[in-house]
This record gives sequence, C-alpha cells and structure tokens, in this order.
Amino acid sequence: MNHQLNKRKIINDPIYGFVTLPDDFIYELINHPYFQRLRRIKQLGLTNLVYPGALHTRFHHAIGAMYLMTEAIKVLQSKQIEITEDEVRAVTIAILLHDIGHGPFSHALEHTIVKGVSHEDISDLLMQRLNSWYDGKLTLAIKIFNNQYKKKFLHQLVSSQLDMDRLDYLRRDSFFTGVSEGVISSDRIIKMLNVKNDELVIEEKGIYSIEKFIIARRLMYWQVYLHKTVVSAENLLVNILVRAKQLAAKGIELFATPALSVFLKNNFSKKDFVSKPELLDSFASLDDYDIFTSVKVWAQHKDKILSTLCNNLVNRKLFRIELKREKAELSSKKELIEKCMKQYKLSKKEASFFVVSGEIENSAYRTDNLKINILMNNGKVIDIAEAGDQLNVEVLSKTVKKYFICYPKDLTIKI
Repeated sequence: MNHQLNKRKIINDPIYGFVTLPDDFIYELINHPYFQRLRRIKQLGLTNLVYPGALHTRFHHAIGAMYLMTEAIKVLQSKQIEITEDEVRAVTIAILLHDIGHGPFSHALEHTIVKGVSHEDISDLLMQRLNSWYDGKLTLAIKIFNNQYKKKFLHQLVSSQLDMDRLDYLRRDSFFTGVSEGVISSDRIIKMLNVKNDELVIEEKGIYSIEKFIIARRLMYWQVYLHKTVVSAENLLVNILVRAKQLAAKGIELFATPALSVFLKNNFSKKDFVSKPELLDSFASLDDYDIFTSVKVWAQHKDKILSTLCNNLVNRKLFRIELKREKAELSSKKELIEKCMKQYKLSKKEASFFVVSGEIENSAYRTDNLKINILMNNGKVIDIAEAGDQLNVEVLSKTVKKYFICYPKDLTIKI
C-alpha cells in the first residue's frame, strides 16, 4: 500500500468548494506548526465586533489564495506561457506562506507588539527558517516572494494590485461579513489573465471585471476594513497593549502567556529577529488567544487605566468615534482630554489613553504603484485607468483621507 497517497488531501472551502492540495510537500508545509498557527489568527482582527460572521482565519485565506494560484497557473499555461514544474510549486508555496508572518489580530497590532518589523519581514524570516529545515526546497519560492526571480510576473501573482491575495480576501471577507458590495468575479478575472513582456496583464474583454474589482475594493475598505467602529475597536486594543508595555517596563506584575511576556518586556528590531532564532520561535507561537486571554485577566488588574480599557473591549463598550473628511471638523482633542481628566480624575498622560486621534486612507487603485495593465485586442498594453470606459478609474485611483477622534461614550460633560 502506498501511504504517500494519504497526503493528497481535499479541503472543503466555503467559497470555492473542494480544494485538492497540489502535492505532498505542500501538505507537509500546511501541517507545520508555523502554518497551523494561522488557524488561531482571525483574518479581520476585531471586525467581528461589527459583523458577527467575520470569524474566518488567516488559514482560510491562505488556502483560498493557494487555490486561486493553481487556477491562474493553469490558465497561463493554457495560453502557452512557459512555467516549469519547479516554478509552479515555488509560486504556489510563495502564495501559501505569504501571510505566515502575521501577528495576533492581523493588521490591528501590526506595529504594536513589534515596531518597525512588518508581517512581510516576519514571513520572509519564517520562510528562510523553513527553507533551512527542508534542505533548500523553498529557495525558489523565497526568490519569487521577494521579487528576486527573473520571471517578474510570478511575483505579481503573489503581490501586486491584482494578485491572488486580493482576489481571495475580497470574496472571502465579503462572504463572511455579508457585505455583498465586495463580491467580485475572481474566476472571470483569472480566465482573462495573460503575460506580455514579462508583465501580468488582463485581456481587453476582462476590463469590466477589473472595474468591478476596483469598485469592490473601495467599498469594502469603507464598509469593512475602515468601518468606523472597527477603527475604534482597533485603537482601543492598541492602547491596551501600549499601557501593558508601559507597566511591564516599570516592573509591575502583569499576567501574560510566555510568548506574549517576551514582547511586553522588550522592544525588538528586525536585527534582533535575525540574530536571535529563539525570538522568531516566540513570535511564531503568538496568536489571538495569547492576547485576548491576557486582556480578560487584565480586566481585573489594579491599574485603573489598563483594567478600564480591557473591560471596555471585553464587554464591547467601545469609544465613540467621529469620522470626518476635514480634520478641523473634529471635536478638539485638547478639550476632550481636559474633560476626561476632570470627569474621571486622571492625569493628562492617563487621559490620553481614552482620547485617540488619527487618520485613515482608502486607496482602491494606485497609479504610482505596479499598475493593472490591459492587453488590448491590437496588442497594445495600457493602464486600466486609461482603458476603462464605464467609469472614471482615475477618480477611484485618488487616495481618500479621513480623520478620526475617539473618546468614551459616557463622557457626560457637554462637548
């Protein structure tokens, strides 16, 4: 009996149906603890506080992106684009592991637990670690991931303005939030893929699907990713971690799981991750459960600031948030802090944990980035912003910036 056949597993995905794992090695990577950890990291962080169904994980997303990659490769090969078996495996591994470096609650705590180190940096380091364990089997995948391989279109399939990552998360996040505006025709878009001069392009008949894709991104950012209540919740969680790190730096006793404790008590740089292998392992054991378990315990902490913030998050007593196009239209941060100080008997420094301001940006399509190119029927390649005729993509390509300020809902002094 050939036991290797047992590795050809099928995963039942709610978006695409039955997904067959491409080969035995990918099955091994999926079973590795680094990848299994993605089951414990929610794709949309705290978005479930607004859309209760948004409980899907980075694991779901990675499997979905891998499936779309296998479909895209089949389409390109059917159009006589040369992609070798080694390149097929490598680009599939690259998309499978592209998010392996995400920390707890995905983007919400991106620069809070570790500052100056992106999830892409951690993904690269984890892939390098896996590569050493698997005798160089990920070398080509890492080159493609870092855009260091000669066939640039393979990297574009992994990371660009029209990659398998975006095609999956728009459909998946739309499905689990119930926000229908994010529904896109990913299968249609993939069928229209082609390569011209080593650049990924979309055939002219796929223009309308791309226009819909760009509109869907714009709407999903405002309705889901940058929903004002999500912004409020994420800033609350960030301030919880900031306060916890302050207390830990002072030597104040603070419950934390072993992995989280390492990052509460220290501020690490990318160099630290490279030079200290054990640090990478500590990060690779961190997930949503470490954070939220600690938050629940901290809700009983003797520090008034930390316990109040944690109770607010656990019981969904989120900050009120004002979201405006002009910064000047927001309530005065200085006045809100002063009122917070007076009402809750806090110092100015303490009150700043309850009054948070900032800005958010929505860029559905960026003409200054790697563009989405349309292959016209006459063989000419032009930017979608020029090719589109049903809507003004140039308008959608403009970055929209909004300003926000958050403060307690029970701030009873009239503003």
